[in-house]
Amino acid sequence: MASISNDHDLRRVLADLPEIEQRILGARFARSVAQWSREGRVGRAIETALRADASPAELEDAYRAAKSYATKTYTDCGRDTNWLGQADHFVAAAAAAALTPETLLSERQNRAWKAAVQARMAVNCAMMEGAEGDFANEAERQYLLVNEHLGAD
Repeated sequence: MASISNDHDLRRVLADLPEIEQRILGARFARSVAQWSREGRVGRAIETALRADASPAELEDAYRAAKSYATKTYTDCGRDTNWLGQADHFVAAAAAAALTPETLLSERQNRAWKAAVQARMAVNCAMMEGAEGDFANEAERQYLLVNEHLGAD
């Protein structure tokens, strides 16, 4: 398999993955920005999503925790003065996206792609605040994560 180096290829590859791999990659995207999360439940949800052996009940609980926190922090979005609050929201949204149950996804949605976009938003918000951290190109980091996962050239 050729190496992924752009969003078009990333979306195509993610769309072809089974549900469990979408979840795990989405969780890896969320984990790459987890330093901006202020909520322990979100970190635990990400760790649950990363486990291939997580039970359906564990996955549902993790989804509810991440989704609940993303919903709670949604009101921080749009406030110019709280970029880190917005980054926190987008980390939770990335975790929730990775854990979204199949029954809640439309035919055109992909949990890993949605998590990737939410993670990029978290980085953008943190950059606006001037937070300390590694602000390498998040899209390129995601390409590397997928290439590692797939064992691409």
